[in-house]
Amino acid sequence: MNKKIFETTVRFFTENKPARYVLHFIYNILPLLVFVSYPALLVYAYFLHHPGHLLKLVLVPLCVFVGVTVLRVIINEPRPYERYGKPSVFNKTTKGKSFPSRHTASAFIIAMAFLYVSVPLGIAALVVALLIEISRILAGAHYIHDVVGGAVISLLCGWIFFFLI
Repeated sequence: MNKKIFETTVRFFTENKPARYVLHFIYNILPLLVFVSYPALLVYAYFLHHPGHLLKLVLVPLCVFVGVTVLRVIINEPRPYERYGKPSVFNKTTKGKSFPSRHTASAFIIAMAFLYVSVPLGIAALVVALLIEISRILAGAHYIHDVVGGAVISLLCGWIFFFLI
């Protein structure tokens, strides 16, 4: 995303109230939905699926979250609004730590946990994760490589630790 695309995208969502409302819902409410649904998945897995899977369902997302958090601090990539000197759609003020996107990584690893327990729920969770990923770019909070990096880390870790090991 170059400066012109960033400014055009931010201006579109800033000036277009219906589009801003939809983006706000995806950007803020869908991550909350993922956050709330994850403990429900753990309860479901423990009581109705297989209690032995609970440790894996907790540890894999936790390790991805911690790993991505550490990577963000080490890499400390500036965010688009920092680099271009213009506010994001929702006036985010976080400095640096843009790569990889933790929201995206968290949404995708939780989606992989859902996929591990239930294919239909997992597919729905992957769609939600994709929407969260796209919203981070459209809001001007992340570059494309930030969200793709977060998604790739989670998809690989989820595939390896949920389905191969």
